[in-house]
Amino acid sequence: KERAALEQLRGHRNIVTLYGVFTNHYSANGPSRCLLLELLDISVSELLLHSSNQGCSMWMIQHCARDVLEALAFLHHKGYVHADLKPRNILWSAEEECFKLIDFGLSFKEGNQDVKYIQTDGYRAPEAELQNCLAQAGLQSETECTSAVDLWSLGIVLLEMFSGMKLKHTVQSQEWKINSSAIIDRIFASEGVVNSAIPAYHLRDLIKSMLHCDQGKRASAEKALCSPFFSIPFAPHIEDLVMLPTPVLRLLNVLSDASLQCEEEYEDILEDIREECQKYGPVVSLLIPKENPGKGQVFVEYANAGDSKAAQKMLTGKIFDGKFVVATFYPLSAYKRGYLYQNLL
Repeated sequence: KERAALEQLRGHRNIVTLYGVFTNHYSANGPSRCLLLELLDISVSELLLHSSNQGCSMWMIQHCARDVLEALAFLHHKGYVHADLKPRNILWSAEEECFKLIDFGLSFKEGNQDVKYIQTDGYRAPEAELQNCLAQAGLQSETECTSAVDLWSLGIVLLEMFSGMKLKHTVQSQEWKINSSAIIDRIFASEGVVNSAIPAYHLRDLIKSMLHCDQGKRASAEKALCSPFFSIPFAPHIEDLVMLPTPVLRLLNVLSDASLQCEEEYEDILEDIREECQKYGPVVSLLIPKENPGKGQVFVEYANAGDSKAAQKMLTGKIFDGKFVVATFYPLSAYKRGYLYQNLL
């Protein structure tokens, strides 16, 4: 079933790519069919762990929300419901610089649901919860689960990314059932949450539009993409650039103003850096801006993210010209456009 879904959804950049199917003849339970999928990187679940209950940056939340909504708009248009959207099933693609949906094991064609127990506890929509309870009692639910269950799950994921907290017990509480909107307001008004007011309010309203108990009032993926939250330009935090791999490496704390002003010294350093970086893979391009923005930062573009990840691991903390190097990744799309920004350490 998962194979059939992935084959029909093939080609969308925000859905994991199926490369093929093979048989594992050495399984303990006998021969089994296996899916060969593209290799992806860190999951939203891991990003939440690293956020240390502080929540993710607005840039990361916006990036994730847009990518997942575009994936949902596509698969819902194809008539599919994912039915198990959660942080563990949203992964970062280092090569394509986007979040992708994985795990279509519970997915179904809308109107043809073949399993009663869908979605993971804590991300389960009210109608799916009711259906599961009725199924346990041997009864049939009068209300079918639709693509709206995916929007509910995404709303909870985004609320967790903003708050930095797991909300399983919150969304299962009686207080949530009585007035979930008030709880969302309280999370966004928390003193521990530091975000500019207007973008936070736009995100709050977007999340609320996904968390209506009445699935008929829930925003569709296409409508959610029209939220003003997506029109606000955000820049990634330095923590984001450490966590999310790309083919471009950015080295900080390497060059002094004096070395930038002396042309001969600048050329020598440039060659030294290129020689060091080529140890980890072919360098496609290397840029060291002499003026702001990006003054003194070193941008190294590798042929693939695997090489940049190896370089980031080895160069972080390395001493260059008496300084400890800080190595982060950098969005390839921004680098190609010549869009550089200054991050303070």
